[in-house]
Amino acid sequence: QVQLVESGGGLVQAGGSLRLSCAASGSIFSINAMGWYRQVPGKQRELVAAIPSSGSTNYADSVKGRFTISRENAKNTVYLQMDSLKSEDTAVYYCNANVVVYGSWRPGDYWGQGTQVTVSS
Repeated sequence: QVQLVESGGGLVQAGGSLRLSCAASGSIFSINAMGWYRQVPGKQRELVAAIPSSGSTNYADSVKGRFTISRENAKNTVYLQMDSLKSEDTAVYYCNANVVVYGSWRPGDYWGQGTQVTVSS
């Protein structure tokens, strides 16, 4: 019903920047919060940043001041601008969206396929 497609991952040197994008498509009535999570092997997936349909954003302490989340509602797209990247930011990054689909009143969580971000030191 809903697909999330991420792009923008890759290899970057420490101190560099990357911009991730995630576009949602399908039978979308409305989108509530959107966010980015990341996961490294052997660890739980963790929240990086989240942005509601309106209101203030939320960041993990480890990325505050370096990452910026934004969204373009008309395109059902969320972005993550990552600056001053560190080796510890290396992970698979997943897009998440809380979506109400047509024909349902109950929102559901949807995930992208993940995009690898590798920061070399």
